[in-house]
Amino acid sequence: MPEMSVEPYREITFDKDGDVNAAQRDRLAEMDVTDLVMFAHGWNNSPSVAGRLYSSFFAPFPGLVGDGVRLGYVGVVWPSMKFTDEPVPDFRPSALADPDDFTLDTATQDALVELFPGHDATVQRLARLLDEQPESEAAFAEFGALARRLAEAPAGGLESPFTDDVPHDEQGPPAVLFEDSLTMCRRFALALEESVEVTEKEPALPSFSIGGGLKKVWRGAKELLRQTTYYAMKRRAGTVGERGLGPLLGQLGRSSPGVRVHLVGHSQGARLVSFALRGLPDGVHNVKSVTLLQGAFSHYAFAAHLPHAPHSGGALRAMEHRVDGPVVACYSRHDSALGVIYPLASSLAGDDANAVGLDKRWWAIGHDGIQAVAPLTRLTLDEALVHGIPGSGCVSVDTAAVVRRGGPPSGAHSDICHTELARVVLAAGRIGR
Repeated sequence: MPEMSVEPYREITFDKDGDVNAAQRDRLAEMDVTDLVMFAHGWNNSPSVAGRLYSSFFAPFPGLVGDGVRLGYVGVVWPSMKFTDEPVPDFRPSALADPDDFTLDTATQDALVELFPGHDATVQRLARLLDEQPESEAAFAEFGALARRLAEAPAGGLESPFTDDVPHDEQGPPAVLFEDSLTMCRRFALALEESVEVTEKEPALPSFSIGGGLKKVWRGAKELLRQTTYYAMKRRAGTVGERGLGPLLGQLGRSSPGVRVHLVGHSQGARLVSFALRGLPDGVHNVKSVTLLQGAFSHYAFAAHLPHAPHSGGALRAMEHRVDGPVVACYSRHDSALGVIYPLASSLAGDDANAVGLDKRWWAIGHDGIQAVAPLTRLTLDEALVHGIPGSGCVSVDTAAVVRRGGPPSGAHSDICHTELARVVLAAGRIGR
């Protein structure tokens, strides 16, 4: 375990099916605390990287906690991954030294093989295509087929029911899995060129046309692989949340009924802690707040009625009522992973690419907060810190004032280690000074 900035700290490890490390789970009940902050990471390919994130994020907490609060800290570790070319501000230097390097490094290949057992040959072929970058439509078709094979839900597996944030029959399958591969690679390549500007202005998708050869389109191919992989991780986050963390919280409620729990999740980890509410046993009321940092799932997930399909709701509709406190979504316009790439990947095959960025059906909760929920409170970061956060219901907080740093392809997606965000978590839980 990496050196941790706070104590007492524990880790809880889940496998891809949501099964928990029982020894770690049982040690939670031994912590002499009044409150637990439980944080689920997003794209991290090892427990050590997740541990460094937790240490950085938790560091300000001891100086911000109110009187009478004995705070404990828990890092949730689950089998996700992070491509090594994604920069993480503050605690990990950028590995993106050459923006024209579209290849798949050894560390990322190893992570893919570990997360998708039995696909060694598939990963090797994907890496070879990215290395050779053949200028043929057939090569892009092969690449897309291989990437999608890698991300398929195993037949009869446990992850299939955890794919959708909104009903599948209302929005259909995502473009990243079904659109023509070359078309998607072109779109991703051009979107990546634009994403560097997201920290300077409102995100907008470029005009989708490209001339010349196909060499630079291979950068988009790497993004296609990234997004298909993330789609698989999206299923896994839901599985671990509902089948793993939710029941664990129920057991903790029985063994330590006086301990208040505050859930925090980043990126797909935000989806994980949200789906944990679906797995929370009836009658358990120990979850006192949920804070979602740059959540990489639909902003309609909590909606009782979808604006474009009023007879249907999101996968997490009414789940905010299982929290004895608020559900707070922090969002930033500087997050190009969610403001530019996410809508492209989530849209439907055949959609007009130029209109995708304007179509709110495809926006993420970390892009503009929770949507289509009533009542809903919207706050600036200053308002949240000065006046506090409502004691219940859904709240969206614009944190662009601090969540603003990071280069392509993700922009500010991982720029979350800020004292201001620690204060938001404590304010949501009513445990700050």
